[in-house]
Formats: sequence, C-alpha cells, structure tokens
Amino acid sequence: MSKVVVYTSNTCPYCTMAKDYLNEKNIAFEEKNVQTDAQARTELMAKGYTGVPVIVVDNEEIVGFDKARLDTLLDK
Repeated sequence: MSKVVVYTSNTCPYCTMAKDYLNEKNIAFEEKNVQTDAQARTELMAKGYTGVPVIVVDNEEIVGFDKARLDTLLDK
C-alpha cells in the first residue's frame, strides 16, 4: 500500500476533487491543509511549491489533480 499525502487548502476545488477521487477508490491518505497548518505550509514551500493540490505518492510528487498519473502511481 502506497503512502499518500495530499496538500490542500479550504478553497481549492481541485483539492476537493482529488480527495473525493481517493475516497472513491478507498485509498487511505493524509491531508495536510496549508491554510490551517503552518507546518504543512512550510513543508510544501520547502518542496518548492506554492500552490495546491500537491499529491505525494510514496516519494513521487504530482502537482495538481492528474488522475491518470495518480492511477499509474497507485497501481504499482
């Protein structure tokens, strides 16, 4: 089982779509809301990103909600 982390914000529609998609596929994930969690915001910025969603599957980072890439990484 892959470790999945989703960096989100409260107002991001693509974040909601990504979380809904993972829930539909019964994929467990950790949500890190950069709007309410300063540590999460610091982590995301350290990775070089300022926008969300950023989805991390094991060590692979996906910027945005890329369903095809997400499926490929989760099917490994």
